[in-house]
Amino acid sequence: MDITRIPFQIHGDSRGMLVALEGMRDVPFDIRRVYYIFATQDSVRRGQHAHRTLTQMAVAVRGSVTFLLDDGTGPAEVTLDDPASGVLIGPMVWRELHHFSDDCVVMVLADQVYDPTDYIADYDQFLREASAAVFPEVATAWPGR
Repeated sequence: MDITRIPFQIHGDSRGMLVALEGMRDVPFDIRRVYYIFATQDSVRRGQHAHRTLTQMAVAVRGSVTFLLDDGTGPAEVTLDDPASGVLIGPMVWRELHHFSDDCVVMVLADQVYDPTDYIADYDQFLREASAAVFPEVATAWPGR
């Protein structure tokens, strides 16, 4: 799986640092939704879903968090701990967030507004759909489809 980390341009001086994110400049899509996750215990797992069409950019603006990402070919882990870069998560990628630091704040930028029908919350269903997307000829022969 190809994991894309995107570095952001940092502006700053002795007064502090600033990162500005603009859609189609710093983020490779138009930003339609922004949300953030905070006050999450280390033992909690968040996410545990994939999106059929949504693309997201995740940034740990404070602290650290580990993402388990899986495009159907096997999982990979990415730790976010730098507010000057983010990880791009495309459609049909299962994501689970875990190992939150006490001070963790994760900001997520999305290319679409919230749509509950875009979510795949069952991992086995995700694997079936991911397999069909990669190998469409298998999807037609798949006994469960």
